Amino acid sequence: MGVRSTMKAVILRNGEVLLNRCFDRNNGTYYSLPGGGQLQGEAMVEALRRECLEETGYTVEPVRFAALMEEICLDPFIQEHYPEYAHKMLHIFVCRLTSEEQRKPTETDESQIAIEWVPTANIASLNLLPKQVKMYFNAISDGIYPQYLGTSYLEHNHG
Repeated sequence: MGVRSTMKAVILRNGEVLLNRCFDRNNGTYYSLPGGGQLQGEAMVEALRRECLEETGYTVEPVRFAALMEEICLDPFIQEHYPEYAHKMLHIFVCRLTSEEQRKPTETDESQIAIEWVPTANIASLNLLPKQVKMYFNAISDGIYPQYLGTSYLEHNHG
């Protein structure tokens, strides 16, 4: 079992952040940052751009590296059947749109049901996963220095 390198984007515009609205039977309705797995031989920035375009239809550019954390899923089913998703390193970047033009998303996560611009002031009231992103959102989005968000042990995976 390897560790999956994952890029996530905090895409900010006019006091709002772009989030994926998701649903699964274990977490109910929740929000997550756009992004996903890095392909073999793909640079981190390229993975970030590709994943954001696939999931949101927007082209983004990273402004700065903002946070690092890892997730380890303890669910035996995930560990056996989807080992590539059982241990993930999340590299979180603050990004900006390179254009207001939005294309149709081409490859959304299985649990993703919509993308939404959400006022950053509403973050505290959302079920935003991972929980560390919600807890440290202001430090991630406004901070000068990258944040280390630690390790999250999950009973159930999320998008």
